[in-house]
This record gives sequence, C-alpha cells and structure tokens, in this order.
Amino acid sequence: MRYVKVLDNICKTITRDGIAELGEGYEKTDDINKADAVLVRATDIHGLDLGPNVRIIARSGAGYNNIPIEECARRGVVVCNTPGGNSNAVKELVVGMMLANSRGTLGGMEWVRANAGDPDIVKGAERNKKAFVGHEAIGRKVGVVGLGAVGSKVANALIYLGLDVYGYDPFLSVEHAWQLDRAVKRVDSMEELCKGADYLTVHVPSKDDTRHMVNAKELALLNDGAMLLNYARADIVDEADVKAALESGKLGCFVTDFATPGTTTMPHTLITPHMGACTNEAEENCATMAVSQMKEYLERGTIRNSVNYPNCDLGPCKTGGRFAALHANVPNMIGQISTALADSSANIQRMSNEAMGENAYTLVDTDSALDEGTLARLRSIPGIYRIRVIKPARA
Repeated sequence: MRYVKVLDNICKTITRDGIAELGEGYEKTDDINKADAVLVRATDIHGLDLGPNVRIIARSGAGYNNIPIEECARRGVVVCNTPGGNSNAVKELVVGMMLANSRGTLGGMEWVRANAGDPDIVKGAERNKKAFVGHEAIGRKVGVVGLGAVGSKVANALIYLGLDVYGYDPFLSVEHAWQLDRAVKRVDSMEELCKGADYLTVHVPSKDDTRHMVNAKELALLNDGAMLLNYARADIVDEADVKAALESGKLGCFVTDFATPGTTTMPHTLITPHMGACTNEAEENCATMAVSQMKEYLERGTIRNSVNYPNCDLGPCKTGGRFAALHANVPNMIGQISTALADSSANIQRMSNEAMGENAYTLVDTDSALDEGTLARLRSIPGIYRIRVIKPARA
C-alpha cells in the first residue's frame, strides 16, 4: 500500500477532507510522515516538513511557486506539474476577454446597471450607446508572448477568428511548434512582436529572464490605445510602467488575472480573481495528469513533467530488479554507481541517465534485486541524494 497526502481540494473526486479516489493500492493519509506522495494545488508548502518517506510532489496545475523545488531536489523528491491540463480553459477566457473588451462591453453593462431604475431606459440606451463604440478585432495585429501549452492555443484560436497573429518564443519546443498553425508569424524579438500591435498577450512562466519582460520599452512600441492581457503570472509585467501607459492613453485597456495592490488602483483595468484555470474540466484534467504522473513515478520510476529533475521512462521493469538514483549532476557519478554494482556482482540490464541543471536521475534495471549491502554502498556515494528501490504497485 502506498500513502498519499492531499493538501487541497484538487477536484471533485480528490479532496483534502473527503475520500481521495486514487485507485487500487493507494490510500489517503493525513500523516505527512507516513506519506509516499503529496498532491497539492495552491497550498504554499515552503517550510513544510515533508517527513522521511515523501518521494514525489504532484502539483495539479502549471505554476510551482508554492513549492521549494530546489530544496526538494536535494532531498531526492521529484516535483512535477501538469502543463497543458488547464490550457483550454485559459485560452477560452483570454480570447473571450480580448473580444468582449474591444467593444466597450463592460462600460455598457455598467451603464445599464446604473440606470436600471429608469422607466425610459430603452430610449436612454439608444441615446447613450455611442459612448461605448469599440472596434472589431478581425485583421488587427496581436502579439503572443510564449507559444507553449496555452500560448499556442491562444495563437491558433485568434488565427481562426481572423486576426493577424505574431508569436515570440525563443524556447519553443518541437511539440508545440507542430501544434502551431502555420499562419502564425514567428518573430525573433519582443521589439518585432510589439511594434504596431493592437493586442499583446503573455503566456510565459515566471523566471529570472521573464520577470518584467513587458515594460515601458515594449509598451511604447504598441499602437496607441492597445490592449495588454496577462493571464500568465503577475510579475511578467512591470506594474508601474503599465499604470503609466494606461494614464497616458498609450494603453487603452489592461486585462489581468491578478488582483494586486498595484493593479486594483489602475485606470482602465479589468481584473479577474486568478480564475483562468477555474473550470470543472480543467480541474479534472490537471488532477488526472497529477495522479497519473505520481503513480508512474512510484510504480516504475518514470518521471514526466518534472520541474526539478529530467524526464525519464524505461517502461515497465522486465528484469529482476530496478532502482533509481537521484543525485547531483557531477562527473564520474555513473562510474561510481557501476563500480558499486560490480562489487556486488549485480549485472546491469538497462540504464538511463538524464540531467537537468545541477540535478540528475539514473534509472537502472538489474538482473536481480539488490541486497542491502549494495544499496548501502550506493547511498554512501558523495552526491547521491536518494536511492529508491522500485517495487510493484501492490507491494
């Protein structure tokens, strides 16, 4: 039996307080010291004592700022997220907000509410509707920053709606490149993307090289009265520069999913309460991905969508034993692992070694299960964070 600590209401079937539908061979536990895995959504677990047994943290959603990923890596704990699981939900909201707010829709609806008690509201609406004249989006230039799981869907949807779509992503993966409509014009700089754009929408993670990547320099290149949309992370845009652009009229509208002390005081700003991924379908998709990745790691040692270790998949174990080594990415690690196995006469059948930055992962199939002496020698190698013996799911 494997035990899972559920920290949030992940979806309708996997909740913090109710019964977690995790499948045969798994049981929900409230005791973190007993847990083999943690399922989390929004809870901030910086400072949380994970206990000795946690091997994987599965985040239901794409962001992982609430998880100390490097600290987990040093403890040999894999952290995975679920990129793409909520991408359609975010895409629909972004596209909808872009189209609706090109028309002065919010101002028009607020006028109706403010005049709800007027018995002549029908005539009043006819007299005042020209105050909310907007423009059509078709044919206008839109810049999409980031062409990953969400950005590629947004770009494709806007192409189908008739907009002139440009995309910027220096790290575009082969997978997402194949998914991208060929009518999307890829550019090599933010300057080229922003110049003459009527819309700019951002879909990149928050990292050192993306924070404040939309600032006064980029905003100055947009057409006067352009719309900026941020459904990625709050710090991708420089709030002070955005506020100045709104006050000057350079930006006509800022649409964001992040209510901060800065955004809530900006003029011409439409704010949703971090609800981009809040659909029943997105929650189920992300939960399904998180649980599947958790199980694959615990049962096979397979890593998918990790943010602190490389992906690795040897498929099911068809030999006498399998173990995983989570370790520092340093020279001669494989040689030391092989030497420790040779000293015990263990024969390597298959091996995979992958690295991600300072961390690396080695998955090894041997002809027979390793004895405790060999496992102890492996664990004593400098730079080894954790040695895991992969056992069948029902063990």
